[in-house]
Amino acid sequence: MLTVVLDVGKTMSKLTLWDGGTLLERRTRANEIIAGPHYTALDSNGIEAWMATVLADFAGLGRIAAIVPVAHGAAIAILRNGQLAVPPIDYEQNLPAERRARYDAGRDPFAATGSPSLPAGLNIGAQLDLLDDLYPALLTREATILPWAQYWAWLLSGVAVSEVTSLGCHSDLWRPADERPSEMAERRGWAALFAPLARAGDVIGTISPAMAARTGLPADVRIHAGLHDSNAALHAARAFAEIGDHEATILSTGTWFVAMRSPGADAVVEIADLPEARDCLVNVDVRGCLVPSSRFMGGREIELLSGIDTRRVDIKPDQPALIAAVEQVVAAGAMALPSMMPGVGPFPSGSGEWVAEPEDAYAVRAAACLYAALVADASLDLIGSRERLLIEGRFAEAQVFVRALAALRPDTAIYTGVAHNDVSYGALRLVDAALAPPAALDRVAPLDVDLTGYRQLWRQRIAGLAVAA
Repeated sequence: MLTVVLDVGKTMSKLTLWDGGTLLERRTRANEIIAGPHYTALDSNGIEAWMATVLADFAGLGRIAAIVPVAHGAAIAILRNGQLAVPPIDYEQNLPAERRARYDAGRDPFAATGSPSLPAGLNIGAQLDLLDDLYPALLTREATILPWAQYWAWLLSGVAVSEVTSLGCHSDLWRPADERPSEMAERRGWAALFAPLARAGDVIGTISPAMAARTGLPADVRIHAGLHDSNAALHAARAFAEIGDHEATILSTGTWFVAMRSPGADAVVEIADLPEARDCLVNVDVRGCLVPSSRFMGGREIELLSGIDTRRVDIKPDQPALIAAVEQVVAAGAMALPSMMPGVGPFPSGSGEWVAEPEDAYAVRAAACLYAALVADASLDLIGSRERLLIEGRFAEAQVFVRALAALRPDTAIYTGVAHNDVSYGALRLVDAALAPPAALDRVAPLDVDLTGYRQLWRQRIAGLAVAA
């Protein structure tokens, strides 16, 4: 029996077909952003049409038994009368300043939710607030609120559920230590509209008759509730002997670089100890446990600095040339300063700039990866990451980035997995907890170039940013 993982990221959607832990087929789609009359929206219709087409292809490759949806954590879907009521908001949509100020005044404190105040629509509560303003009759008792991963579970099954890894992802809607909705969500009436809670691995139903007819899949395909994508990567990491339930951090890399520290079985997490103003937060794992986390928009920043769209360009052939360019970059003191995406990451007040920008294209890209390693190093320090680090996602193949990070953190054992499949493997573990990892972890060798002076110079140039943050 085969399993499908649907992974809906911010910039890319992926469908993978698995026979146990063996990957049979992988399809991807670059996501679009749709301009609407009131806000920019996620392309839910385009993703749905692509998903149905690919599932129909997969149906001809073998008997599919289960589908597990995974998605990023900064989107929400509103159902009314059995259908999507409004297009889901793109979280990069800026919100009216006056309205945002009123919203912020009503948020629960960070110490209660572990959710920092983030720009644009990155807090799901801010998206709901905007929808409340635009459509006063939308969020009434006939509505159902679904996190993004569970929207796709509903689309496949017709069964609406919520789930804690999604609700607990900087949403402002969840109090993770108390395992209940935030006081703001209760006061605004939103909590009463949340679909019933399910665990990420729960089978919520079978494929709907309409979706079965559309895709040719058998009527008994099981649909799981699904989960937040970075939490899927964390769930995957815990299957490796090097990680397990030890103190370890998973760094999930894509549009966002999300570091999640699994503090160990007996550790106590104090939300208030995290620096809220530096894009630190608390996630909630599949067991409902608190996970100190930090983030920055690393993938977007690398692409802005290098001019390379890593969704469409294979970066593997260029790795030797990029490694060779590092020494030139360091010797010239060429470096990017944060933040290329102001308002997020450990240096949110930075406006981003080049110092001695290289002219050679490989040197530019190498410097962009060194920048990402320096910011990641700072983010990891903020959450107390120490002993073990597993880097997953498409930038696990960026050798300058991973090897520079290993050089910057010599006391940390740093590993990479199968770059494109860690999230999928985490989802598959919800179906079969005993599933062996698809491949062994690779220990990362640090760069041969000494980065001590380079980091010191970088930190001197940004010293005021950490204070401002």
